[in-house]
Amino acid sequence: MKKIVLVAALVAALPALAQQLTIVNFGGANANAQKKAFYEAFEKKGNKLVAVEYNGEQAKIKAMVETKNVTWDVVEVESPDVARGCDEGLFERLDWAKVGAKADFVPAAVTECGIGIFVWSTVMAYDGDKLKTAPKSWADFWDVKKIPGKRGLRKGARYNVEFALMADGVKAADVYKLLATKEGADRAFKKLTELKPSIQWWEAGAQPPQFLVAGDVVMTTAYNGRIDAANREGKKLQIMWAGGIYDLDYWVIPKGTPNKAKALEFIAYASTPEAQAEYARNIAYGPTNTKALAKLDPKVLANLPTAPANAKDALQFSVKFWADQGEQLEKRFAAWAAQ
Repeated sequence: MKKIVLVAALVAALPALAQQLTIVNFGGANANAQKKAFYEAFEKKGNKLVAVEYNGEQAKIKAMVETKNVTWDVVEVESPDVARGCDEGLFERLDWAKVGAKADFVPAAVTECGIGIFVWSTVMAYDGDKLKTAPKSWADFWDVKKIPGKRGLRKGARYNVEFALMADGVKAADVYKLLATKEGADRAFKKLTELKPSIQWWEAGAQPPQFLVAGDVVMTTAYNGRIDAANREGKKLQIMWAGGIYDLDYWVIPKGTPNKAKALEFIAYASTPEAQAEYARNIAYGPTNTKALAKLDPKVLANLPTAPANAKDALQFSVKFWADQGEQLEKRFAAWAAQ
């Protein structure tokens, strides 16, 4: 009799256990903003969440799906991984009827397996207190005679080849068309070679603001949210928005999670105008739900990549281009950087 009661108690407890959602993010200032805007409010509705940090390893998701041991319920992924993971059958197809109206979101946020969480930008940043001549373009970033000193760049081909072409006078609208040719790629690497003696590489998003504050570099590429986070701590770092490259991060649901319905409920909540506006108040990344913009005051809007003044000369990161040519360019970059 005792055994039957125990089994019945365990069976009754199973749905409660299954309802604990594991949300996976990239950590840092972004994770803190998500906690305030999404996690805490969703937990107040009686849900239990566990947040886990990772570095974007698709291999972990692949292993879970293939072994049918899926312990992650909602995962934040970068744009190149949304389409790839969807094609490989790693993610559930999104039921948009349960998420929101597609028309409410910026077009790039709407995909078969993922929904855009926020718009972020890789921009040029500098310390306004230390640099008296504010840079106005990528040509200025490359001009070490006009503005002497080291430049911070992310170690990799991505973003750098685009910035190099813009520094060489190519309009943002023509960058990917040119980069797709041998001449364009050669031109980008030639321009990078010009700057090579003045480059200090960074690999983690936290490094560019640290480099600027320490005076190690006079200018650096950086994620705009990291500059915003540093300024919230009392720093006076500036952003040059022209020619910034904007992109989105997405929510996906690993295929086979036992908590699919609850995962969709979380994604729907995190995609509401209210939650999206609260997120943008905590970090300067642009909402993907366009209805969130009306809920933000002008001061907050002015720091977002999606603000009209900041977006007018921006370049949208081309997922297709990097899916087609990325591997080849990254190999070429690694060989070039090692020379």
